[in-house]
Amino acid sequence: MNLAREELARAAPGTETAVTVGVFDGVHRGHLYLLDRLQERARTLGLVSGVVTLHPAPFQVLHPEKPIAYLCSLEERIELLRNAGVDFVAPVTFTSELAQLSARDFVQILVEELRVRFMLEGPDHALGRGREGTVAVLNELGREMGYQLEVLEAFTEGELVVSSTAVRSALGEGDMRRVAELLGRPFSLRGPVVEGARRGKSIGFPTANIAVGADRALPPLSVYVARAYLGEARYKAVTNIGRRPTFDKGERTIEVYLLDYQGADFYGHDLRIDLLERLRPERRFASADELRAHIQRDVAAARAALGEG
Repeated sequence: MNLAREELARAAPGTETAVTVGVFDGVHRGHLYLLDRLQERARTLGLVSGVVTLHPAPFQVLHPEKPIAYLCSLEERIELLRNAGVDFVAPVTFTSELAQLSARDFVQILVEELRVRFMLEGPDHALGRGREGTVAVLNELGREMGYQLEVLEAFTEGELVVSSTAVRSALGEGDMRRVAELLGRPFSLRGPVVEGARRGKSIGFPTANIAVGADRALPPLSVYVARAYLGEARYKAVTNIGRRPTFDKGERTIEVYLLDYQGADFYGHDLRIDLLERLRPERRFASADELRAHIQRDVAAARAALGEG
């Protein structure tokens, strides 16, 4: 509880606020819909808008035997939330101690530290121990503690609710275009470039291996059309997510071949890739020469998909 207070106090803008509380994994179009409404209501009420984002996800703390694969890292999530236009983002570490707080105690901390006067939540939201802080409870607490609660309907496309679950489902199928539709942007991976086995260089296609967290959600082991961002530079790219079955079927790697890159190695630099389209599943080839021929076809397909932009 003290940790949550400290984290909220660090993020507090020092004025009355309109807030929403949740995980916001992926910051997809459903989240953006809610954040747009939050900012609109904040302007109307003369308040500062903010997001309290919980990490790790409460489900992971309450059910540690069931690991969660996140659509983006916490750092990326905070960046995306800020880019959505809210005035402040307050990351709060969700601990077993916080999980035991009653809805009343948790809301009281929010009100005291952030001076909350308006709270906006989705239809299935609940706060506090055992999810006891239902809409009815939060409304009652609002009358007592001086904030207004509004519950926003879920953002839908046809019959489908746009949610982190829907994004993970499309990602698991390798449908990168559908993932981009749900997110409102391409699915991205970002991490430092690390030393690899250098086998790509030996067959004429030097790749950059990027390290991402073990808890990141990934699409199927396959070859993908991608765009890569190194500093301010943008490159067409082919990305292989897999285990190198032609050579050793080792650890899962994310290998990026930058088309038309001519420069020195960039180990240690951060590389971001947008995965745009799945080309083919990863497979084992009979020889390095056969692999090289298939990579040449992958590169041609990627160039065709990316055009000249």
